[in-house]
Amino acid sequence: MPLLKFNIIRGRSRQEIDTLLDAAHEAMLEAFKVPERDRYQIVLEHDAHMLRALDTGLGIPRSEKFVLLEVVSRPRSKEAKQAFYKLMAQTLESRCGISPNDLMVSFVINSDEDWSFGGGRAQFLTGEL
Repeated sequence: MPLLKFNIIRGRSRQEIDTLLDAAHEAMLEAFKVPERDRYQIVLEHDAHMLRALDTGLGIPRSEKFVLLEVVSRPRSKEAKQAFYKLMAQTLESRCGISPNDLMVSFVINSDEDWSFGGGRAQFLTGEL
């Protein structure tokens, strides 16, 4: 936890997707100080005409490498989120060749009772986590 959902345009190779997921995991570990095995990632591929993400009038150019990342998480500090944005942009650029302009991130915040990692229990509430 957090759960990372990557919306991308169809066409990347398996290796490109693996590199993207590994790079994102590294940035998340550093920004949020979560355990190494705290890795939950989903890739959703879309035909180019099915994913539209303009720039809200900010003048940010987008390419076919665009990544729309939804982060489902417990509350995080403003500082941790800002560190995550920066680390994610830097890591995806250096490891994947994805321009920081091609990364858009949105957080969906929930709370401890909203997570069950298995076994029919809410591990944050039971004290297992």
